[in-house]
Amino acid sequence: MSLFKEFTKGFWKENPVLVLVLGMCPTLATSSDAVKGLAMGLATTFVLLGSNLVISVIRKLVPGKIRIPCYIVVIATFVTVVKLLMQAYAPQAVYQALGIFLPLIGVNCTVLGRAEAFASTNGLLASAADGLGMGLGFTFVLVCLGCVREFLSAGTLFGVSMQCWDNGFALMGQAPGGFILLGLILAGMNLLNMHKAKKAGLKYEPPAEFDCRHCSICKLSTEEPAKTK
Repeated sequence: MSLFKEFTKGFWKENPVLVLVLGMCPTLATSSDAVKGLAMGLATTFVLLGSNLVISVIRKLVPGKIRIPCYIVVIATFVTVVKLLMQAYAPQAVYQALGIFLPLIGVNCTVLGRAEAFASTNGLLASAADGLGMGLGFTFVLVCLGCVREFLSAGTLFGVSMQCWDNGFALMGQAPGGFILLGLILAGMNLLNMHKAKKAGLKYEPPAEFDCRHCSICKLSTEEPAKTK
């Protein structure tokens, strides 16, 4: 297994937002400007990296039937740590702007999904590379969305005025603008993938592992309870 491959897949091939379409709530809510997007992305990266490392270490010690509650406890612990760190050291305006979305990292499907789909079945280094890559890929998308939305809505980048216009496109600073921009990006990615497949003489189909029927988390609701004697 190539650690570099595990690290880089989160930027494009298996990007949490653009490919797996996970974490839509923080993506749309905190990408209204670049600073908030960067802060949320780095906080999520910290939780992803830390939880992947711990879950990789304890994966053989946790019984299968209680693995999800155990994973949630691990994730919630790192969410609490990052929340306290940001409250203490991050600019107060940034911390207050993120608001409820910081503790909601604990229920982000990206974090639990990587714990269940990867960290629970792979070693320490591979899990670290996966968590860091997925987190930075998530951060990259949030910063890109934040830059475009902030520039179009306020004419600034990271709070610095570009002196382009005084009255920007206000819609891009609101939730509908985030939906529209993200939809355009996803449409562009689909067109690019279809073009590549057509050029290679193939028919483009999304990878099977991204189908929800292949998600092992759902097995919890279908597993038969253990028979009691």
